[in-house]
Amino acid sequence: MLELKAISKAFGAIVVASDIDLTLSSGEALGVIGPNGAGKSSLFNLITGMMRPDSGRIILDGNEITHLPPEDRCRAGIGRSFQIPLPFDHLSVFENLSVAALFGGGLSEAEAIPLCGRTLVLTGLEAKANRLAGSLPLLDRKRLELARALATCPRTLLLDEIAGGLTDAECHELIATIRTIHAEGVGIIWIEHVVHALLAVVQRLIVLDFGRVVAQGAPAEVMRSNEVQTIYMGVPA
Repeated sequence: MLELKAISKAFGAIVVASDIDLTLSSGEALGVIGPNGAGKSSLFNLITGMMRPDSGRIILDGNEITHLPPEDRCRAGIGRSFQIPLPFDHLSVFENLSVAALFGGGLSEAEAIPLCGRTLVLTGLEAKANRLAGSLPLLDRKRLELARALATCPRTLLLDEIAGGLTDAECHELIATIRTIHAEGVGIIWIEHVVHALLAVVQRLIVLDFGRVVAQGAPAEVMRSNEVQTIYMGVPA
C-alpha cells in the first residue's frame, strides 16, 4: 500500500531521515519507536507532504506521490493524527469532523454527514457531538484527533503518540478503538512511547535512531534486541 524508497532529509548537519526504506502492506499495523529526536514525527511529515525529502521516493498504491502537496495525499488515502490535538475549539465535535470530511476527504455534504455519524460512534464521541471541541477533556480531545483523521476516509492512518498522557484505563479504551479501526482493513503506522499500547496492536515494529532504521521485525524479537534496549530504553545491553 505504502512504500518509502531511500528517503533522506537533513537540515544542515541535523539529519532527520537517512536513506529510509519502509513498506506498509494493505491492512497491516506497523509500530514505530525510538528516542526523542530520532526522526519519528519527521517521518510522518515526509509521508504526508508537510516536509519534502532531499532524495528518495514515496509510492502509494503504485503511484508516486513524492511531490504531491499534503491535501492531495490526504484525498489519496493518507490520514494523520498529531501528537498535540489542535481541533477547531470554537466548533462542535461534529463540525470538526465535517470540516475533515468535506475539505480533507473531498466528500459531498450528503456523503459527509452519515460518515461523520458513523465515526462519532466508532470513536465513542456520539454523546458529545454538539459539545464545543475546546471544552473536551484530554481523552476526548485524543478521540477527536483520531476521529478527524478517520473522517478523511484514509486507507493508511498515521497515529502520532495518540496514547500519550492518558491513564491506563483511558489507554485501554483507545487501544480497543484502534483495534476496531484496524479490523476494518485500515493500514496503520503508529508512533508511540507507551510501548504496551503499541504492542497490543501492531504486527511489525521498526526502531529509529538519528533518522536511521536500526531494527525492524516481529515486535517481541525487536524489543529483545540488545541494540534496541541500549538505544531506546537507555539500559546497558
